[in-house]
Amino acid sequence: MGVAIAELMVPFMGAIQASVSVLLTIFFGVLCAQFNLLSGRSAKEVSSTCVRVFLPALLIYKVGSNLQQGTAVRYLPVLIWAVVYNVISMLLGVAATRILKLPSWVTPAIAFNNTTSLPLLLIQSLNATGILATILQDGDNAADAIDRAESYFLINSMVSNSLTFALGPRLLRPNDEDAPEHEDTEEDDAQDDQGDGEGSDMERGPDGVIDEDTSLLPQRLVRHTNRTGRRAYNKGQRRWENLSPWAQETLDVLYQFANAPIIGAIIGAIIGLTPPLHRLFFNDSTEGGYLNAWLTTAIKNVGDLFASLQIIVVGVKLSQSLRKMKRGEDSGEVSKTSFALVTLVRFFIWPLISIPLIWALASKTDLLADDPMLWFVLMLMPCGPPAMILVALTEVNGSPEMEKLAIAKFLTMSYAVTPLICFAVVGSLKASEAAISR
Repeated sequence: MGVAIAELMVPFMGAIQASVSVLLTIFFGVLCAQFNLLSGRSAKEVSSTCVRVFLPALLIYKVGSNLQQGTAVRYLPVLIWAVVYNVISMLLGVAATRILKLPSWVTPAIAFNNTTSLPLLLIQSLNATGILATILQDGDNAADAIDRAESYFLINSMVSNSLTFALGPRLLRPNDEDAPEHEDTEEDDAQDDQGDGEGSDMERGPDGVIDEDTSLLPQRLVRHTNRTGRRAYNKGQRRWENLSPWAQETLDVLYQFANAPIIGAIIGAIIGLTPPLHRLFFNDSTEGGYLNAWLTTAIKNVGDLFASLQIIVVGVKLSQSLRKMKRGEDSGEVSKTSFALVTLVRFFIWPLISIPLIWALASKTDLLADDPMLWFVLMLMPCGPPAMILVALTEVNGSPEMEKLAIAKFLTMSYAVTPLICFAVVGSLKASEAAISR
C-alpha cells in the first residue's frame, strides 16, 4: 500500500506543479486587468495574435525540428489517434448537451481538450521530477525523449486546433449555420471606401485628418489596391454563385480547415521532410545551418510566447467576470452539471479508454513504433482539462459577452482540479512500462 502511495505521489506532485503554473499565469492575467494593463479589447487582440502568429510559429519550429524522412512514419499514429478521439469527443459532447439540455459551449468544452500549454508544462514538470526516466530505453537521451514528446503533443495540437476552428463555430451555434457578422466589418468597409476619395499623398481618416490609423502608403496605391480587391471579390462571388449547393458546402467546410495552425504545421512538415531545408533551418552554422542562428531562433522565440499569453487572456476574462460579480451583475453562469460532466469525461472516462487501448496496440501488435514515449503520449492525449483556445474560439465566433465570461470561469475551475490528471499519468506510466517488458 505504501509503495503504491509513493508511486502516486510523484506524478501527483508533477500534475500539481503544472496546474499551479497554469493557475498562477491566469492570476497574472487577472492582475494585468485589475491594474488596467490589459483591457478586454487588448485581450481579444492578444488571443487572435496567439492563434494566428504564435501557435503557427511554434508548430513550424517543433514539427520541423522533429519531423524528418526517417521519423515521419512515427507521427502517423499520432495523427490518426488525434482525429479519432476528437471526433468521438465531439459526438459525445453533442449528445450529452442535447440530452441534458446544457449550454452550447459545453459541447466544444467536451470535444476539445488542452493539447498545448498544459501537456508541455506537464512534461516539463514530470521531467524535472525524474519520473519519465522509467520509460526511457537504453541509449535514449532524456532531452531528446522530451523533445519528441513535445513534438507528438504539438502534432495532436495541430489536429485539435484545426478541428476547433473548422467545426467549433458550428458546435457553438447548433441551430444557426450562418456566422455572425464580424464586428469590424463596417469599419473595414469605411476604410476601403476612403481609398476612392480625393487626397494628396496619403489616405486620410474619416475627418480628413492624418492620424495613427492612416495608411502610410500613397493614396493612389491604396485606391488601386482597393479597386483590384473589389474586382477580384466580385468575380469570385459570381463564380461561387454558379456552383451547385453541394459544391459550395464542400468548399466551405474545406476552407474552414485552411487556418493558421494547420498552415504552420504544413510549413514545418515541408521543412522537416526536405533534407536541404532541414539542414538550413536546424543544423549548426558550421554544418550548413545558415538560417539557424537568426531565422529559426526568431521563429522559436515567437512560438514560445503562445502558451503563456493564451492563458493570460483567460485571466483577463476572469477579471471581467469577477468585476461583474462584485457589482451584482450577471457574470456568466456555470452549472454544476456542466462542470461535473466535462470533468468526468476528460479526467476519468478517456483515460479508461485510451490507456488499455494503447497498451494493447503497443504490446500485442506492431502498429506502433518502438518508442515508449510515443505510447505514453498517446495514452495522455485525450486526457486533461478543456482547451484554453476556447476563449479564442468565442472571439472568432462572436459569442455573447456572458458566454465568454462563463467560459473563463469554467476554465479556471477546470484547471483548479487539474491535479486529477495524476491518475491518468500514473496509469500511462505503468502501462508503458508493462508494454516495454512485453
